Amino acid sequence: MTAAITALFVLVLAPAAMAAAGVGLAGRANDLLITFFCFGTIAFFAIFVTVASLIQGRLDAKKDQRRHDLDRFNS
Repeated sequence: MTAAITALFVLVLAPAAMAAAGVGLAGRANDLLITFFCFGTIAFFAIFVTVASLIQGRLDAKKDQRRHDLDRFNS
């Protein structure tokens, strides 16, 4: 079922991807546009991983503190 929906989705969006003369939804694609888009993608994932790790670290610290407090009060 999921494969059929994915195939239908790809077939519907294929004409937009096959733009004439390099002019797509964002205009004419040149080397500078592609370079900045790729750098932006790299920066996004680097920042996302860093922020997600910081959030996970704080949540783990809160969890450990809560476990420590529960062990201390229940003993």
